[in-house]
Amino acid sequence: MPELFFGQTKPPPQNPCCASMRKLILPLFILFLLFGCEAPADNVNQASLASRSGTTEMSPGHFSGVLPEYWYQGKAELNTYELEQIRYGEVHPGQATLIFVSEDFLTDKQVKNDNYTNPNSAPIIKTNMFRRFTTGLYDYSIMSSVFTPTATDKQPHTLKVTTSLQDWCGQTFTQLNYDEDKVWKQQLRSYFERENDQNNNLNADFLEDEIFNRIRMGWEGLPTGTFSVIPGTAYLLMTHKPYRAAEAKLSIKDYSGSEYTSDAPLKAYVIEYPSQERTVEIVFDAESPYVIRGWEENYSSRGKRLTTRAILTHQVMEAYWNLNGREDAPRRASLGLPLQ
Repeated sequence: MPELFFGQTKPPPQNPCCASMRKLILPLFILFLLFGCEAPADNVNQASLASRSGTTEMSPGHFSGVLPEYWYQGKAELNTYELEQIRYGEVHPGQATLIFVSEDFLTDKQVKNDNYTNPNSAPIIKTNMFRRFTTGLYDYSIMSSVFTPTATDKQPHTLKVTTSLQDWCGQTFTQLNYDEDKVWKQQLRSYFERENDQNNNLNADFLEDEIFNRIRMGWEGLPTGTFSVIPGTAYLLMTHKPYRAAEAKLSIKDYSGSEYTSDAPLKAYVIEYPSQERTVEIVFDAESPYVIRGWEENYSSRGKRLTTRAILTHQVMEAYWNLNGREDAPRRASLGLPLQ
């Protein structure tokens, strides 16, 4: 059964793995913007989002912005970053891979729409982030997936986040699912005794994990001011902090440093958590498609104030799900990745 997308009937995708790509028809898209239903306000925190000049204020968690045609090429954007990662009171070298792709997502089951028989489907942008680094003898691997609807008037909240962490001691996993009761249902599965298995309901305006996706939809819609934000799940897993929202001060500025470079003007989105003495800064192109040039995360580890830093080194657009044969391995060089 075909999917309804922005008022259009669309066929199911042709590739077996990733994004179903489509082109937006301008007149129907304008009608969608004019007549789309307004999402209800969130009751968790009634602070308003800072909005663009001349627009009305929106409820917390209700971001604006749309995906440009860039995302409907039948490909994913693949990015490699040189990584310096905080762990055990030191900064360790590593590599991060950031994959952005559009696809269709079932809002009731909160999984990818594979069969197109369920009408509860929404277009999303998905982030898959891999971070790999070593701590002395042994390896670390962290993966996060974030699923954010792009029809922001109908689905104002990110629907799902999953993060897993593996090292030679064991593995931990957490998942957030947005619920109709306006909370994120959180699961934690950990081999640490003090954490064990947990299931909680979390209230917040939005998630730190969704900010990359929101930037790709247009930085003008990012919130500024003071909000209740659930910190990044990778940070929570590594530091064993409690899973709950924290007050955060959010701001946008012109980037004036020298670590990150681009042919386009650069902006920086800054998230400050006073209670955690932690700051996150994300640097990105001010022009569409708003490429993420890198990010920094500053906090204390074993009594030392340290900074995690990721700097973009390679970027390609590829339908990578079709490139899974041994003969495709040399293409990894285009991303600065090892062949094995």
